[in-house]
Amino acid sequence: MKQSLMEKFKKELLEISYLGSAVAVLHWDQEVNMPEKGNDLRAKIIGNLVGELHDKFTSSNFEKLLLELNKKFDAGKLNDEDSCIVRETWREFSREKKLPLNFVKDLAETTSKAQMIWSQARVKNDFKLFLPELKKIVELKRKEAKLIGYKGSPYNALLDTYEPYMGVEEIEMIFSELKDFLIPFLAKIKKSKVKINSSILKGNFPIEKQIEFNKSVAGKLGFDFGSGRLDKSTHPFSIGFNPQDVRITTRYKKDDLLYSVNSTIHETGHALYEQGIPTEGFGTPLGESISLGIHESQSRMWENILGKSEIFWQYFYPKLQKEFPGQFGKIKFEHFYQAINTVKSSLIRTEADEVTYNLHIILRFEIEKDLIEGSIAVEDLPQIWNDKFREYFGIKVPSDAMGALQDVHWSGGMIGYFPTYTLGNLYSAQFYETAKRDILNLEKEIKKGHFEHLLNWLRKNIHIHGKLFSAEELVEKVTGEKLTSKYFIDYLEKKYSEIYKLK
Repeated sequence: MKQSLMEKFKKELLEISYLGSAVAVLHWDQEVNMPEKGNDLRAKIIGNLVGELHDKFTSSNFEKLLLELNKKFDAGKLNDEDSCIVRETWREFSREKKLPLNFVKDLAETTSKAQMIWSQARVKNDFKLFLPELKKIVELKRKEAKLIGYKGSPYNALLDTYEPYMGVEEIEMIFSELKDFLIPFLAKIKKSKVKINSSILKGNFPIEKQIEFNKSVAGKLGFDFGSGRLDKSTHPFSIGFNPQDVRITTRYKKDDLLYSVNSTIHETGHALYEQGIPTEGFGTPLGESISLGIHESQSRMWENILGKSEIFWQYFYPKLQKEFPGQFGKIKFEHFYQAINTVKSSLIRTEADEVTYNLHIILRFEIEKDLIEGSIAVEDLPQIWNDKFREYFGIKVPSDAMGALQDVHWSGGMIGYFPTYTLGNLYSAQFYETAKRDILNLEKEIKKGHFEHLLNWLRKNIHIHGKLFSAEELVEKVTGEKLTSKYFIDYLEKKYSEIYKLK
């Protein structure tokens, strides 16, 4: 039987996805299993495969098929799903076509090598060790923006990779609204007479027992270990090769159980999204997430709105006490709940509380935007970081490992990624409020450990669509209104006014 044009095109997309999945496995292995000496050759292997991937995606044969289908799309001759496949593939193709093969290979090899060097620099607290690699990455990302083309700031070209259709002006407006609320609200909390003892969370937690507890939490939330696994890495991350093979990682501290639990819940949120994307869409945009902001909404919802809530721990705290009686056996639930929601200025983004977290994102956004626009030099980054940190948080950064070297994003070339965390917070609050309206007795069920009602709602309303809708369209479709900071601000104000007894 003769294949249709769309069937041929889907076959091409599937072959490209196979190669992309192979590259992803190599990245995962690099972070989790690879010995240190394997880094240089691994970088070359990844660079070569990414070059092959780019070559295949921008080949004349693929372009011919896509051009023919794009004409049908423009003429309105495709159904909704096929329209999504052609529209989103054309969008990505148009971008990739502007990037020469040598540039793609150079960027992949540079970032692959840089990630291991960043890891070493972080351990040694030596920014100068990482500086040459970061300079190369910034230059390559500036070049990428020029090659792609942009309106306004060159940062827009990089932001579009992670949060399609959103620009710097919108981001700055959202951040401005949050700052107008966060700064005075944080000042109120600091003046509160409520004093929380967060040191009660510290203790002696054997790593093996932590691993088992983390696995039990992830499994209870709905993570399918038959289609995934949990491992250890320097920086927690999740990666999906396909919906039936989704990997998450976390990191551990022997004296701090919540250090790993919070990260695990966060990455489980990402993984639940990946496992919920229809397998039949694999290889096409129908098998991909909408945007990183939407992706982040899933992890932030599970980690914070659920994972730091009273209802979540009313179920899990007795289990925590049973597993770690020496540390938590005599601690009252009320004190535990307050401790996990302590608000204070802190150095590490991934350990920041919900109130201060977005200030960490604003700082990074401002720095990377200025780096790409060329208004600051890479050499000056640690000093600029430290000065901004003192201004925003009122504390001195003691080391580059706890400052400019703490995040993996820049070593991976992921400039433009950071704003999606704050967008994720906004999306998550708006989605959760809608879920509470849609699901009868949702929070009563969560208290009993029934997380499947929320997960099923997320699967039906968000995960299942792939890229059928844009982030803006999805939010309006699910919640009945456009994205707004109102729900997130209301959530923070209500929760922390109760904890800190604010008037």
